[in-house]
Amino acid sequence: MEKAELKIDYTVYRESYPEGYEELCRAALDVTKNAYCVYSGFAVGAAVLMNNGEVVCGTNQENVAYPSGLCAERTALFYACSAYPEMGIKAIAIAARDHGVEVDENVTPCGACRQVMAEIVQRYKADFDVIMIGKKRTLLIKASQLLPFSFVMS
Repeated sequence: MEKAELKIDYTVYRESYPEGYEELCRAALDVTKNAYCVYSGFAVGAAVLMNNGEVVCGTNQENVAYPSGLCAERTALFYACSAYPEMGIKAIAIAARDHGVEVDENVTPCGACRQVMAEIVQRYKADFDVIMIGKKRTLLIKASQLLPFSFVMS
């Protein structure tokens, strides 16, 4: 038997956004207004920065037949990869409002969104930044760090 350890590096920003990503973070927060979240009141917005500088946004879309809805991250990422299939991703920013109020703590992607991010890293053979926004703190981490034991076809 061998014991192993896993270390994950990320950067914490207190009441600020990562340098160079301010507009992307504002876009993620702004697009939360377009979320369809009539059941939970928890509006999530995601803004994807493509390598060509284009920004693609998405929001969570709830459905009465849970879990038929879709997360903001996957909405934005799937659209980005459809609209720009040959273009890699530089970053994704994720923000949320709970009943119209920006959340204090950073919002993090669910497991399904993390798996999609892991697939995109594999697809484009390039990692990208994930910015998880909160009013009190924002985290920046590489997509590959979010799901270290992601599912892969062998």
